Amino acid sequence: MKIFTNIIKFVTEVKVEMQKVSWSDRRELIGSTGVVIISTALLALFIGIVDLILSRFMSLLLR
Repeated sequence: MKIFTNIIKFVTEVKVEMQKVSWSDRRELIGSTGVVIISTALLALFIGIVDLILSRFMSLLLR
C-alpha cells in the first residue's frame, strides 16, 4: 500500500506548488499569444523567401 501513500503525497505536493504559480491575467495572455503568432508568421515568411531564393539559385546552378 506504499504506492497509494506515494500517489497521495505527490498529488498533495502538486497542489501546493500550483498555488505558488503566478498566473497571467487575460489581457497579458492575449498579448503574449499575439506576439507568438506574429513572430511565427514572420519567421515562416522569412524561411519561405530564403527557401525560394535558394531553390531558384540551385536550379540555375544545376542546369
